[in-house]
Amino acid sequence: QVQLAESGGGLVQAGDSLRLSCAASGRTFSNYAMGWFRQAPGKEREFVAAISRNNGNTYYADSVKGRFTISRDNAKNTLYLQMNSLKPEDTAVYYCAAQVSINNIVVIRTAHGYGYWGQGTQVTVSP
Repeated sequence: QVQLAESGGGLVQAGDSLRLSCAASGRTFSNYAMGWFRQAPGKEREFVAAISRNNGNTYYADSVKGRFTISRDNAKNTLYLQMNSLKPEDTAVYYCAAQVSINNIVVIRTAHGYGYWGQGTQVTVSP
């Protein structure tokens, strides 16, 4: 199985940028479709962005489209989420997720589609 560890969260002001990283270990990272989710206090976990095995396909939640960019470096076994123009409503714990994928096309947009999760990293955006 794959192990995932997020990093890069913190406290920023509205309009600032952050880059989250998710380091993977244990299995061949390039075999996995990856995603980012977030969960704010009192709310359900929600989809943020997803990427196929080889960077070919990406998909974003409407709330982050145009501000966030998901990418991966398969040589470094790392997934990224570049977050620009952050808003207070982006405040949440951010989780990366992985699932074995059969091809280079599939992106997975639902939480139940992922079998492996990291522990999360807190992002707090002040007004």
